[in-house]
Amino acid sequence: MNVDRFDVHPPLREVIEAVSRALDEDILALGDLTAQLLEPGKTATFYVVSRSDGVVAGERCVEEVFRQIDTDIRVDWVVPDGERISPGEVVAVVDGVHSNILSAERTALNFLGHLSGVATLTREFVDAVEEVGSSTKILDTRKTTPGLRALEKAAVRAGGGRNHRMSLSDAVLIKDNHLKEMSIEDGVTKARDMWPGRMIEVECDRFSQVKEAAAAGASTVLLDNMTPEEAQRCVGYLRERGEGPNRVLAEISGGVSLTNIRAYALTGADFISIGSLTHSAPSLDVGLDVSESLDPGRDV
Repeated sequence: MNVDRFDVHPPLREVIEAVSRALDEDILALGDLTAQLLEPGKTATFYVVSRSDGVVAGERCVEEVFRQIDTDIRVDWVVPDGERISPGEVVAVVDGVHSNILSAERTALNFLGHLSGVATLTREFVDAVEEVGSSTKILDTRKTTPGLRALEKAAVRAGGGRNHRMSLSDAVLIKDNHLKEMSIEDGVTKARDMWPGRMIEVECDRFSQVKEAAAAGASTVLLDNMTPEEAQRCVGYLRERGEGPNRVLAEISGGVSLTNIRAYALTGADFISIGSLTHSAPSLDVGLDVSESLDPGRDV
């Protein structure tokens, strides 16, 4: 999977703020008590090593953690964001003052492990879709860790996925709770009048709603918690309405897992959005090893 066409890094401003908050909760006024036991100024070389298979993400965060601790610490990446990693492989080489590297260690690995976990899970879904020859794109959702959305969505891109809305200001998504007070037609009409040019998506849990949303002029329909068979019927209907600039896009969401993703991908939907990419991805197991602890024959 080649992710070179994507920008896999989060905005630097978001990285700086997230790292600053993380270090503030880990290093208080007295500093790192244990690190102060070490010889001042002594330098060392450490290696960030993966303990499992995965996809790397979090490069900028790791660099920023070490920079905020000590601007003289150097981080050289062997495996950059978006690339696969295997157990025992070196992800990066870190050089600098021994005590300062250790003060930054846990925060740096927390970011790297979490974001690489997001990228790894995303890649598993992307690979599953590609296995069945589908062009369906994998999307994330807004089910992100508060304060880390830009970082987690960058990790999704590193895994080969695409981003849905970054915020509520990016697009109109009319969901079931909105439809308690308006019809689909009224909602779409009002949205087009208030926000011309914005994507307007309608959440549909049955075929009749899909027909209504398409007729009202929605840009996209969200097929919510449908079975693959139900979703395929809806996608087929939308395709029969015609292609071209006015084509209504189809997004599947709800109840999608690695077990059934292939069946959903074969429906021909444009997108499948998966909240678990960011809210349930297991952290990638990574560690920081001092040079003497590495196997002599390991390629670094």
